[in-house]
Parts: sequence; structure tokens; C-alpha cells
Amino acid sequence: MDHLQIAVALEANRAVFADLLSGLGREQYQWKPGPDAWCLLEVLCHLYDEEREDFRARCRQVLENPEAALPKIDPVGWVQSRNYLAQDYEKKLAGFLAEREASIRWLRSLRNPAWENTYHHPKFGPMQARLFLVNWPAHDYLHFRQITRLKFGYLKEQSELPLDYAGTW
Repeated sequence: MDHLQIAVALEANRAVFADLLSGLGREQYQWKPGPDAWCLLEVLCHLYDEEREDFRARCRQVLENPEAALPKIDPVGWVQSRNYLAQDYEKKLAGFLAEREASIRWLRSLRNPAWENTYHHPKFGPMQARLFLVNWPAHDYLHFRQITRLKFGYLKEQSELPLDYAGTW
């Protein structure tokens, strides 16, 4: 896949995220299926941070300066250090959707990008710019599943009725 195909996928995924994450009440977006699980607010904050500081930033870094160290990220640690649970859900959703739009514009602006540029990670070895590019929508798909499971779990708990009629996981 080339970057323009990825941009199309990211744009389609933006619409899916908007649909999945819009119109939820505080009780639903803060609901957790267990003490160590993330709620929808935490997932949303993660998506926002990953959009800005992981996929777009790292992809750009390897394209423009593959010898430089990658920007540091801490997706699990950020949940606490950035106080995800205290964030404003609606503002974070708008911010994530705006960041995704900026990513799409950036990808579409690229002319003859060097996707074979490679950063040599001290732990993971060679990582091409293309690796970050194709993992971007893959990350989306994993979170679609996570969001859907959270919404299903919340419905199951709130309805107090069996949901087997709809089907099983």
C-alpha cells in the first residue's frame, strides 16, 4: 500500500471513530469492565496521543531524518502521568479528529517519500518508515475492536439481560 491508500484508510477510520465515540454520556465513557482495564475516555486519550506523538511523528522522523532517535513515547505510562481520567471527553474527541485530519493532510502532501528510509532501533532493529505507515491503520483496527468490546460490555451490564440473541463473540 502506498501513502495515499493509507490516507484514504485513515480518513475512513476517522469517520468510524467519530461514529463510535460520539454522543456518549459520562457514565458510559468512564465505565470499565475491570480495575485494570481502560475506559473509553482512556482509549480516546491514547488515540489522541498516538496520533500526534507516535505514528505521525515517528513516520515523519524516519522519512526526514532516519539517523535521529525516535521521539520517546510511553503509551501505558501516559494514562497516569497525563491524567487521562481527568480529561474532557468532548474536547479530546474533537482534538483527536482534528489531529487525524492533520495527519491525512500531511500524508497527502508528500511527494515521492522515501518509505525505505530506515531507523536502526537499539532494541527492535531496523524499522522502515513504511513500517510506521502500515501500522497506523492497523492500530485503528485494534482499537475499533477494543471500543466495540467496551460498548458491548457496558450494554450487557446496564441491560441486565442476556445478549446471546444478538450472537456471541
